[in-house]
Amino acid sequence: MKVLVVYYSLYGHMHRMAEAIAAGVREVDGAEAVLRRVPETLTVDILEKMGAIEAQKAFSHIPVCTVDELADADAIIFGTPTRFGNMCGQMRQFLDATGQLWQQGKLVGKAGSVFTSTATQHGGQESTILSVHTTLLHHGMVIVGLPYSFAGQTTIDEMTGGSPYGASTITGGRGERMPSANELAGATFQGKHVATIAQKLYK
Repeated sequence: MKVLVVYYSLYGHMHRMAEAIAAGVREVDGAEAVLRRVPETLTVDILEKMGAIEAQKAFSHIPVCTVDELADADAIIFGTPTRFGNMCGQMRQFLDATGQLWQQGKLVGKAGSVFTSTATQHGGQESTILSVHTTLLHHGMVIVGLPYSFAGQTTIDEMTGGSPYGASTITGGRGERMPSANELAGATFQGKHVATIAQKLYK
């Protein structure tokens, strides 16, 4: 059973979360986690001005996803940073290219899940995940979130991401904060949870 983890990362926060998601997937017997990046739409010149070139070298070895790979997966977990309470343009452009899969019903019945990041505590984590859910529902996917059985999302003694909609992290306005132990634990829990449900659908 193949679980595809498809994400966009600019400075490495989402890549780190994707790794934790994949680790959780691999905790389920028979589940294979496959990491893929969505195509970059920014030019090298713009990425240089944003100071992202060096950061992206750390995950440049992750292959760029093709639309056909979505159809071959048994479950898909999407990761996108927030842009004004919505998914990033790179993820939107990638999903907009899945019309043929929609026409053929290739994703109907597959488990689909989402994780995200924002610069601030209330920067749109939930609305971003919900913005992706809309597309997944149009594809007929079975949406899976992050249940409260992950106790880490009820913590109030530290600043942390995570909601019933999915795992998330808070990056800081300059990207200075990397995912915390609790946020990574939420991502790992979500990966295992999605793979467990996907395995039931797969059978």
